[in-house]
Amino acid sequence: MTDRDGLKREAALAAVAMVQDGMVVGLGTGSTAAFAIDGLIERVGQGLRIVGIPTSERSARQARDGGIELTDFTRHPRLDLTIDGADEIARGTLHLVKGLGGALLREKIVAAASDRLVIVADEAKLVSRLGETTPVPVEVVSFGWETTSARIKALGGCQVTPRQGSDGQFFRTDGGNMILDCGFGPIDDPQRLDVSLSAIIGVVETGLFIGMANIALVAAADGVVRLKRGA
Repeated sequence: MTDRDGLKREAALAAVAMVQDGMVVGLGTGSTAAFAIDGLIERVGQGLRIVGIPTSERSARQARDGGIELTDFTRHPRLDLTIDGADEIARGTLHLVKGLGGALLREKIVAAASDRLVIVADEAKLVSRLGETTPVPVEVVSFGWETTSARIKALGGCQVTPRQGSDGQFFRTDGGNMILDCGFGPIDDPQRLDVSLSAIIGVVETGLFIGMANIALVAAADGVVRLKRGA
């Protein structure tokens, strides 16, 4: 485990400590969320009773293999708490860029159904403005993706790159869609950009999570810092 992995695990376990008996918990996707699922598996083994709704097939496998009972929105339309990672966290607002792990649509559905969204990350994910360090993932339908890409470019001359998998083919989400990684650079108005992207025909969802995170647990060298939206 690298030093950065150690920080991620520390933040994840701080979030896991917030989970109480009887909760319905959203299970995020990505390297930091995987540490949180491991922590929940350990607590379930010690007697914690929860049910989980995973945001990806790989998170579902990890949870199921570890003994976490899974549920769905038919049985549990609201979640008490979701623990997930982020690719960028804007200081103050806690606006997010998510989706480098390829699960942004399901992550946003689960986040929107949660009473609290707790983000876990290391301090390298903190930025002054979204887009400083990472492109914005945009999930699109595969049919006509070229025209969707052209419309996105027309918003502000951003660089649009279709994501590829390890096999060199177009990456496909669990829902069978493609992801376009859109390099806008530092974003002045992420909420306006989210609305503009969402209005484009062919766009399924964006990786801009605006006003959704309640708390960010950020691991730094001197410990875990708890950030609240607006503070």
